[in-house]
Amino acid sequence: MKLERTRNAKRNIFVGLINKIVTVLFPFAVRTVVIYKLGSEYLGLNSLFTSILQVLSLSEMGFGAALVYSMYKPIADQDDKTICALLAFYRKVYRIIGVIILGAGFCLLPFLSHFIDGSYPDDVNIYVVYVIYLVNTALSYLLFAFKGSLLTAHQRVDVTTNIQTITTALLDITQIAVLFVFESYYAYVILIPVATLINNIINLVMVNRMYPQYKCEGRINAYTLRAIKKKVAGLMLQKVCGTTRNSLDSIFVSTFLGLTATAIYNNYYYILSALTGVFNVVLTSALAGAGNSVATESREKNYNDMNKFNFLYMWLSGWSVCCMLCLYQPFMKLWVGEDLMLPLSSVILFCLYFYVLRMGDVRAMYADATGIWWEQRYRSIAETIANFVLNFVLVQIYGINGIIAATLISLFIINFGLGSQLLFRHYFKNGKLREYFIYHGKQFLITLTGCAVSYKICSILYVKGVAGLMINLLVCCFVSNLVYFIFYYRTRQYKISVKWILGSLRMDKKLQILIPEE
Repeated sequence: MKLERTRNAKRNIFVGLINKIVTVLFPFAVRTVVIYKLGSEYLGLNSLFTSILQVLSLSEMGFGAALVYSMYKPIADQDDKTICALLAFYRKVYRIIGVIILGAGFCLLPFLSHFIDGSYPDDVNIYVVYVIYLVNTALSYLLFAFKGSLLTAHQRVDVTTNIQTITTALLDITQIAVLFVFESYYAYVILIPVATLINNIINLVMVNRMYPQYKCEGRINAYTLRAIKKKVAGLMLQKVCGTTRNSLDSIFVSTFLGLTATAIYNNYYYILSALTGVFNVVLTSALAGAGNSVATESREKNYNDMNKFNFLYMWLSGWSVCCMLCLYQPFMKLWVGEDLMLPLSSVILFCLYFYVLRMGDVRAMYADATGIWWEQRYRSIAETIANFVLNFVLVQIYGINGIIAATLISLFIINFGLGSQLLFRHYFKNGKLREYFIYHGKQFLITLTGCAVSYKICSILYVKGVAGLMINLLVCCFVSNLVYFIFYYRTRQYKISVKWILGSLRMDKKLQILIPEE
């Protein structure tokens, strides 16, 4: 059975973008209220505890992604019995994971103060707050998170996304009200596990209604279990790698520079993460379709599809980097004030960090769709070690810039470079890796040109306040896209990619002017 990949992807992207608007703007409002009602150190505590618990969530070890991957073929074959057995196995594993997270989390209680350089708010018991965050992290594993695998494998993440949109909005509105009325950090924090509980219950009801044929029953065969264990081993290493890239950064900043520096770093990272979340909507929406395509289509077709998707994806990524460079500092000045701002050098590093992350996204999506996690184990180990060592060394020399640079170096050389090589070696096998690298090199230079021209124009047209932000945004929209258009308009890749996306949107006849004649 082939999934309706284009239709599902478009629906998932649409609801995903709505979700991102809600899950970026509402938490942004909450962060703002926390800064002005309580202080930046409270945000530092949030970031620190979230990062610690993301590290503890490594015990999940990638079981979720491995189980979803294992469902692609049974869904294509309409093998309900195997799916039920996988679901039963998934539930058992997740409940064990929830218990492990609770146990490991409580073991860290005596060491919490060592993760904070300097003081923390006097009116907060950090141990009580930490336990609330710990319970929230374990709750989904102990309840019904395993059911979400059915929606992901069927390319119906729009359902969970809609539920998350509603619960997030209600949580954030309630938290803002509590902060204004009571100015209580405890009341603000206790609402988080309550929202998680409600979200899990609603997801359970919706999944049971949509897929009543799937029950947690049966046992998976020995061959499937061995395959899952192998993929989980590879995914575990990737998970460790991803955590050292993100969560450990905040822990290092807090340990060496303090809670205020952690809050400042995470204000900037919040913007990067919000943009990353928008891009992840596209990737998550397309992943199940890519997995279904890998199971039913030829490697050559998948390679061509990857190139088309990657071209459009990196164009959008380059425009986003241009906007980040020109809007970051004016926005931060309006939002938090000059006292909580980083220098321009940090902004440039954050922009490079974002761009290099995006360079590997489409490649990583196809690597996940093909399930070659075990084959990437040494890449994950090398990136993890390099990131940890570089973080430890560079944060003591360059501070926050050292943290960003450490991640950037390991991300570009090991994640993007070696990760791309592994995908071409183990799946595509067409000898076009060099062509892939050359394309990204050209794309980076074009992006650099667009960013430089846009930044120069924005500097000349400097206007303060919200009006300045709007002017900078208009400059970035026009200049950076014009630069891309000039460089690519006559290329074969542009013609193929634009025709593909307009055809998917059923607009290829109406907007034929965008596709030049051969």
